[in-house]
Amino acid sequence: MTVLILLALLLLLVITVVAKAIRIVPQAYTGIVERFGKYKETLPAGLNFVVPFIDKVRYTIDLREQVVSFPPQAAITEDNLTVDIDTVIYFQVTDPIAATYEISNYIQAIEQLTMTTLRNVVGGMDLEQTLTSRESINSGLSAVLDETTGRWGIKVKRVEIKGIDPPPSIKDAMEKQMRAERDKRAFILTAEGQRQSAILTAEGNKQSAILNAEGERESQILRAQADREAQILRAQGEGQAIQTVFQAIHDGRPDQSLLAYQYLQMMPKIAEGDANKVWVIPSEITKALEGLGSSIHEVAGIPKATPGPAKRVDMGPTEPAMPLTGTSEAVQEAIAEAESAARPGQASDAPAAPDAEPPAGEYPAE
Repeated sequence: MTVLILLALLLLLVITVVAKAIRIVPQAYTGIVERFGKYKETLPAGLNFVVPFIDKVRYTIDLREQVVSFPPQAAITEDNLTVDIDTVIYFQVTDPIAATYEISNYIQAIEQLTMTTLRNVVGGMDLEQTLTSRESINSGLSAVLDETTGRWGIKVKRVEIKGIDPPPSIKDAMEKQMRAERDKRAFILTAEGQRQSAILTAEGNKQSAILNAEGERESQILRAQADREAQILRAQGEGQAIQTVFQAIHDGRPDQSLLAYQYLQMMPKIAEGDANKVWVIPSEITKALEGLGSSIHEVAGIPKATPGPAKRVDMGPTEPAMPLTGTSEAVQEAIAEAESAARPGQASDAPAAPDAEPPAGEYPAE
């Protein structure tokens, strides 16, 4: 029984010694071994053996890059305004021995160093620069922290400003200022838009007036040309009508009977009108009536019909012949009356055979 107890105690002692001698270090970690309180060696990641009850793994250091977020730190700007700044530090342990023996708590040391450096950097800026110069603050903090923490075996990778909170009163003032700036820009844009609209409207009215004036001028020119051409055509038509009537009268060889008949036709027209109270009969009408009763007598200045074909009166160059269908009814009636009046005169003064030509003759020269 005693032998069994001794064997059990010996086995327990061996297990304890083996457990104390074996040390397993995780990946990306390192162990600091001390012998009798003095640094002996650094254990790498994996399975390691130490002298039990003599060597001791004092610290296990994380070699990965670490991220530490510090609580908001109060800082006073150059214009005496207090702001709360949140910072985030990215660092990595490069020397585990220095990080263990050069500083007691490197996390707390980095926090305090960040606080003091941040206050120094922000103290040289006003509130406007502090709110808009985060890159400058980050660069200043990174330079100071990297220089100081280098001897601690720590490499500061990056420093970020997570937030900058000014006092509530400053926030209200800033919001009012931003609102006023936005209102100002809105008013400016509205005024600019109204000005551009007025300019464009004036330009449009100007162009419209110019085009209207040009159109009116061209319309007047076209109307004037049309009126001129119409007057020319009207004058040409009247001239051709007068020439045709005059030639028809001469071709018909009018005599005193025709003129007397014309006087009788004009008498009703002289009496037309409600305002004619007195009717004056010209003396020529009496002579015309006398000539109407006898074809022998003649009115002074009216030639007698002579035998022979009528001589065409030379009227000079004439306009191109126009069809009588376009003449007025008055002209057609005058031509018909002239022809009807000329036929009796020819029959009374120069009777001849139906197919025989009248003897040659001319009107007496005036």
